[in-house]
Amino acid sequence: MMITTKGRNALKVMIDLAQRESDAPVPLADIAERVHESQKYLESTVAQLSQRGLITSSRGKAGGYRLAKRPEDCTVAEIITAAEGSLAPVSCLAGDKPCDKADKCLTLPLWRELDEVIMNFLNSKTLADLLK
Repeated sequence: MMITTKGRNALKVMIDLAQRESDAPVPLADIAERVHESQKYLESTVAQLSQRGLITSSRGKAGGYRLAKRPEDCTVAEIITAAEGSLAPVSCLAGDKPCDKADKCLTLPLWRELDEVIMNFLNSKTLADLLK
């Protein structure tokens, strides 16, 4: 499992929004400048975060993005999986369909346990934790 730029940027966007003292929508151009990423690249990131209900958007002159939840109610796992999809360490755990060889795979218990450790860790950390 490797967290890509998409996952890291999703986390940066969420941290940036959580750091705002005002509840006013934050323009994507402002976020992009602060996280040192192109606005064009972040458009897909905020779309994914919005689809997962982590941020809300508003249009217009005073439009932008804001958190949909309080920072203490948003886990790092939610944020990263919104951008990355599955974080499973092996492909046979990433899909909905079990592997055809699962009943004979001696390493599958190891991969399941590793997946559980990763997800438990990421679910134990919130956006508020990262702001401390």
